[in-house]
Amino acid sequence: MSTPDPAPFYRDEWVTLYHGDCREILPLLPTFDLLCTDPPYGHGERWSGGTWGAHPMYAACFDWDATPVENSLLLSLIAQARAAIIWGGNYYRLPPARCLLAWEKSSKMATLADFELAWTSLNRPAKLFREDRNPDGKRQHPTQKPLSVMIWCLSFAPGSVFDPFCGVGTTMIAAKKLGRKSIGIEIDEQYCQVAAERLVGTTPNLFMPTPVALEQESMFPTAKGKRR
Repeated sequence: MSTPDPAPFYRDEWVTLYHGDCREILPLLPTFDLLCTDPPYGHGERWSGGTWGAHPMYAACFDWDATPVENSLLLSLIAQARAAIIWGGNYYRLPPARCLLAWEKSSKMATLADFELAWTSLNRPAKLFREDRNPDGKRQHPTQKPLSVMIWCLSFAPGSVFDPFCGVGTTMIAAKKLGRKSIGIEIDEQYCQVAAERLVGTTPNLFMPTPVALEQESMFPTAKGKRR
């Protein structure tokens, strides 16, 4: 994957991380094999349920998660990828999907969802993964997915990975561990810093299973060549 301007916030052999608005940076990027992302769902003040509203990290969601991203933006992202996995896709107007991915949270809480859904463009059966809410320890982002969940996601499609709402970089960490190139964009500089620190401490694991190849890449047509 080539590296466009502006200058990356963080970069190594496997990862390129940009700080900024993905709508501005996206036109400068090449095409990518897999879009794997977790955009804002538009929950906003619904985060005030239970005891979460009193926590500063979750109170911040009232602003950045106040509205979902533009549906047209997600559709344009999908069109640039060979395959797409979008967590919270059920909150958007996306094409009918054969393959939904479900993360069932093994620890249940009355004020939080028992599972989350990801929309995909994959032409294969729907799949379920069970994992605890915080198996990696203290969460550094209010909507941070477990690393094991993101590694599971990446196993469905090979190649380069793009996450335009990368938060603290879990998708990119999963890609780096699998020895795959990735590009991420995050609009909040504080989260970019956390992501960069986590990525510095991540090394590829050559003993991880090789991701499976797609029998049929996608149910939807995608663009070819590079965007410039």
